[in-house]
Amino acid sequence: MPATPPSNKALVPFVSVENMMNLVHHIGIEPMLRGLADYIEEDFRRWELFDKTPRIASHSAEGVIELMPTSDGEVYGFKYVNGHPKNTKEGLQTVTAFGLLADVGNGYPVLLSEMTVLTALRTAATSAMVAKHLAPKGADTMAMIGNGAQSEFQSLAMKAICGLKSVRLWDIDPAATRKAASNLKGLGLGVHVCNSAEESMEGAQIITTCTADKQYATILSDNMVGSGVHINAIGGDCPGKTELAPGVLHRSEIFVEYPEQTRIEGEIQQLGQDHPVTQMWEVINGTKPGRTSAGQITLFDSVGFAIEDFSALRYIRDHIGGTDLYMDLDLLADPDDPRDLFGMLQRAGR
Repeated sequence: MPATPPSNKALVPFVSVENMMNLVHHIGIEPMLRGLADYIEEDFRRWELFDKTPRIASHSAEGVIELMPTSDGEVYGFKYVNGHPKNTKEGLQTVTAFGLLADVGNGYPVLLSEMTVLTALRTAATSAMVAKHLAPKGADTMAMIGNGAQSEFQSLAMKAICGLKSVRLWDIDPAATRKAASNLKGLGLGVHVCNSAEESMEGAQIITTCTADKQYATILSDNMVGSGVHINAIGGDCPGKTELAPGVLHRSEIFVEYPEQTRIEGEIQQLGQDHPVTQMWEVINGTKPGRTSAGQITLFDSVGFAIEDFSALRYIRDHIGGTDLYMDLDLLADPDDPRDLFGMLQRAGR
């Protein structure tokens, strides 16, 4: 296992946005995506060890702010994340985040990290890890519907993990598509700019939808989806926000992370509480089937779950050792005598 940062219980390693970006370049984005996917899959295999709860959410008319906590009994982790679809129009990120790992034994934090960049990476790694299990054999073309901040990460993760060769881009905003096409140029993918969602799906075995409007929307209508495809629905989920027509859901075998959360925020909020879904950890463990026929439509109704963030933070903790890509924060009051916090304060003023 890669080395971890030097141990000092009073100092907490912090990975800034700048250092996170430098770490991606230090490792390489495709190797990092593969590494994140491996960590996520490893934690899905031990899913039953984790504390699990739906996101703790504070909703407003403008968006949502959420905490995503979990623990495997030895390490505790959480992510703070927002989702504000209107932000793009104001020159702000739709999603920002930071996260923390702590030692369950003493409660001391062991890592603090930005997670805006890291969430984009782990979301893409999760999508591709799932597609590896569910997409039709030999899938090499993806429709990328919604070309915002996630689109390049999703495309490269599918290339790195699933062998994707071609991505077909479409967004209601042509400028977003031009941006994605420019960013992906020269990175080993065939990039095709399309004029409609329908055109983007021509010849695609994987369909990724990633839109962010806070409303019930129909990005994919029932008649747009043919047999045998894998749908990766990852748009900015929240109550009242969907991308797929109900008919698509009824024709698909649906796979989720944590049903109690997905039924609140995912595409399946349109279905009855008793509509059957399969949890991805069961597929990865081999206790439930994934794709069972060439003509089957598989749907990953992804909303993101705390265990994936835990995995991503574990990966960062294990890969910053031996680098200068973090700084030590004096975050914890840790007096020599743990009973004398006030004395430490007094001495600081002398």
